[in-house]
Amino acid sequence: MSDYLVKALAYGGQVRAYAVKSTDTINEAQRRHYTWPTASAALGRAMTAGVMMGAMLKGEEKITIKVEGDGPLGVILVDTDAKGHVRGYVTNPQTHFDLNEQGKLDVKRAVGANGTLTVVKDVGLRDHFSGQVPLVSGELGEDFTYYFATSEQTPSSVGVGVLVNPDNTILASGGFIIQLMPGTSDEVINKIEEQLKLSPPISTLIQEGLTPEEILYRLLGKENVKILETMPIEFHCTCSKERFGNAIVSLGVEEIQDMIDEEGKAEAQCHFCNATYQFSKEELEELRDVAKG
Repeated sequence: MSDYLVKALAYGGQVRAYAVKSTDTINEAQRRHYTWPTASAALGRAMTAGVMMGAMLKGEEKITIKVEGDGPLGVILVDTDAKGHVRGYVTNPQTHFDLNEQGKLDVKRAVGANGTLTVVKDVGLRDHFSGQVPLVSGELGEDFTYYFATSEQTPSSVGVGVLVNPDNTILASGGFIIQLMPGTSDEVINKIEEQLKLSPPISTLIQEGLTPEEILYRLLGKENVKILETMPIEFHCTCSKERFGNAIVSLGVEEIQDMIDEEGKAEAQCHFCNATYQFSKEELEELRDVAKG
């Protein structure tokens, strides 16, 4: 079954909810960046949270998420949009540790408990909306929960999980975001809190074969959930040779001439998807002429 996301309301509109299966998408990121298990879990959690946050957008709006902790993983960067597209990378993809005391991948150690989570929203206006919060755990689910509560004043519960196979491929990946609307009753809040305490980890639910709909039914009660929309999601990069060509043009005539004289060619690589683009001497000469204007 391909990856997809569901949007839902629950308890008569008092609660907004999202759930996603992202196994294939995170597998694609793992394949492109050759991430080791702990790095895969960290990147996968961030991309899974990101694609659900993208589902909260409209039209051509976009989000960039940056997790910058003091751990050896370095920066995690994720781009996502309103159409189910997501891409991401980590600075040090070959980061891995032994399992932590709970027998899980030690994402906290890789990310670091000190640092920041930054979310930049491009909603098509000149100024972008930007929110930044300190990391509260480095496990990422709690960090996104804190971001929503602090930066967007929306009480939320964020669950994201990734299980990795012995051969480094992704066994299961998914997540949920449950958000309380203004005026949610105490009774509903208590019910949800109780269910979240009783529920197994999100990655376990995905591994058990639960669909995104069934995850929300498990967490909120099937009788309380109204599914609004289903949306496919995928790893999708917006890079192209043309874009890199434009970037080379922006370097200016002198720098392009240096490339021609020294190497007689150029190679550009996209951080997000690891695609490489070759520019021959003739192509560089064309780009130099464009730069001349």
